[in-house]
Formats: sequence, structure tokens, C-alpha cells
Amino acid sequence: MPNNGVDCHVAIVGAGPYGLAAAAHLKAARVETRTFGQPMEFWSCHMPKGMLLRSSPDCSQIADPSHHLTLRRWRDQYHVPETKPLPIGDFVGYGRWYQQHAVPDLERARIERIEKTNGHFTMLTEHGETVRAKRVVVAAGIAPFAWRPAPFDALPSSLASHSCDHADLGRFRGQRVVVIGGGQSALESAALLAEAGAKEVEVVVRAPSIHWLSSRPSDARGLAALVKQARHALRPLVRPNFDIMGPRIVSWLLAAPRLFRRAPRPLRKKLMAAAVRPAGAGWLVPRLQGVRLTTGRSVALAHERGSQVYVRLEDGSERYVDHLMMATGYRVDVRNYPFLAPDIAQRLRVTNGYPDLEPGLESSIPGLHFLGTPASHTFGPLTRFVVGSGYAARALTFHIFDQARRRAAS
Repeated sequence: MPNNGVDCHVAIVGAGPYGLAAAAHLKAARVETRTFGQPMEFWSCHMPKGMLLRSSPDCSQIADPSHHLTLRRWRDQYHVPETKPLPIGDFVGYGRWYQQHAVPDLERARIERIEKTNGHFTMLTEHGETVRAKRVVVAAGIAPFAWRPAPFDALPSSLASHSCDHADLGRFRGQRVVVIGGGQSALESAALLAEAGAKEVEVVVRAPSIHWLSSRPSDARGLAALVKQARHALRPLVRPNFDIMGPRIVSWLLAAPRLFRRAPRPLRKKLMAAAVRPAGAGWLVPRLQGVRLTTGRSVALAHERGSQVYVRLEDGSERYVDHLMMATGYRVDVRNYPFLAPDIAQRLRVTNGYPDLEPGLESSIPGLHFLGTPASHTFGPLTRFVVGSGYAARALTFHIFDQARRRAAS
């Protein structure tokens, strides 16, 4: 495609699974593309060492237009034994190998600012380089959206942190830690803390009980393993590597983003609520034997007392702990991406912080696309997971070519 006075047709911000998949597909289609970021940065810097992916290995492969850059091929090349669940270290290694083969020209620079002027986007890198692009694809992950509930605002970072702040939980050896949350992140963080030598670990869950996902695929419920029903139902329409599940009609809607987008808004809201509810993988249960699980409680008060955190729950019970860890998830608001110029952030049409997207995952600002979790409000929970990178990359590439064809015909 001609550059029409810009440095590249597409600039991609982010080098995680979605950014890499998009770059690979666009390059295969001979679209002039530049990709910026550190490969697999979120997964290597904001996920704890020893973590296991809840998604199956089959559903943790980054979409590759040639279908050659598979997790199995990476394992065979480096003689890495197959393990289920998939360790985070293996996934990061695979992702970096994918980048070396599919996007060898990755530019390891942060984007400081994105503006739109004169019909194109102007980007400023951390090194002071100015890059002009016809389109910008934001695949920058969810780290800026880590949610820290109000009760913990006044606590210093030395005493209270979000689970995404840690790549190694060994620093909590010998300490008393309270973990807030009832999802996979909270429960696995608690297990890893105990295994790393924390003196006492307690998980405080607001819900009356913890929702466990069966470790047996045939009994699975929720969004952890949609393969069993969706794989057969959708095989004629989409690639058979989806990790979603539920009743067949739910499987169709969740595994087919275009179908999800056309569903009535109330139905989409219900499906999203059911699909992304906090839950823990069943294989965590035996690893939590020494962890105190307190359900049906919320934190009423938390403040600093000396070198510790004083915590009082709604039932009046009290704790003094060395650290409070918030595994409270993420609240998306794309306007919080620090690199978006105020003018762009203000002009974006959003719903509860999620961008309103059109086909090709294009936002209300022509030429600006959002991939990954920010796309889930429009295209469903599939785009929250690695397995959704295939749909996103193909839809983006098709849209760019379709728009070029329409312009040429007009």
C-alpha cells in the first residue's frame, strides 16, 4: 500500500499477543507496519513467577497467519516438556520466540504521545523520534487499568499493592499478607505467597462463596473452557481453537465476536457478566490448604499503623498484617492510556470506559483501533484472552484492505 506521505501505513502500540498477532498478519498481507514496545512485557513484568495459565495450552497460542509458530513447535525446538496448566515462564518464552520470527523488526521503544493532525497520526517515541502513520492500532494491554479500591487509597505502596505490581512474590517471605479478591489472580497469588514462604496468608472474598472451575474439562463451567461445545458447533465457521464454554447458543455468541456485536445490548451485558465472573481453577484447591479463606466479608477499614496494616472487616474482626495485596482486577478506561493526547481522549466515544468499536475494531476516531480487553465491550469476552488474537488480527487486516478497496472504487 502507498504511504501517501506518512512513515508507515499502520503503527502498532504494544508487543504482547495481540500486538504481535496484528503485526504478523499485516506484514503477511504486505501492509507497511511498524510495531513498538517490549515483547511480552505485561506477562513478564506484571505476572508472578510460578503462575500457571488458566487457559489450556491449545488456547494460549498467538495467532499466526502461516500457522507455523505454534507452542508445540517452540517446545520441540527448545526441548521444553509439555505441561498442563501452562507455566507463565513457558508462555513468555514462546511469545518472545514468536516475536523473533514474526516481527523481527520490532522497535523496542515506548510511545509517549499520539496525536491526530491533518488526517494522519503523529507519534512521539521515548527516544524523541516522530513517526507519522495513517492508522494506529493500540494493543497496549491492561496495566494502566489496575483497580485499587478506595478503602486502600491512603496506604503507601510499601504496605499495599496491586497483584500486577509483582513479578516475584519471594519478597514476602516471613510476612503476614492479606489478599483481597475472589478470582483466579487472588487465589493463585495466595497459593504462590504460601509456597514462597509467607508466614500467614489470608484471602478476603466479598462474595458468600468462591466459584471454582472444575479441573475436569467435561465438567467445566463459565468461561474457562468453552472448547467442548463451541469447537464442534463452530468448526465450519472459525478456527477450532476456542477456550470458551457454556450452553450451545452461549458458545456461539461468545466464540463469534461479530455475532456477539449484533446481539441486543441487554443480552450482551448478561453474557459478559456470566462469562467473566470471578472464579478459580479447580487445580488450585490443594495448593490452598494452608491459606485462610474468608468469604462473605468486605474490608471496612484499612490504615497504616507503624510498619503494619491495620485491617477491620465489616463483621468487626481485626487483623494486623505486613502487607495488603489487592487482586481486585482491572477497570478499563482507554482514556487513561497515558500516550493518548487529551484531544483524542476527549473525542473517543466510550461506554463505561470501553471504546465503542466498529468492524475492524476501529474506534469513533477513524484510523484508531483498539485490540485486546478494550474491545470486549463490543466484541465479547473472547477478546480478553490470547485465543481471541486470531479474530482481532484477521478482522483488522480485512478492514484495512476493504477500506482501501472502497476508496479506490469511489
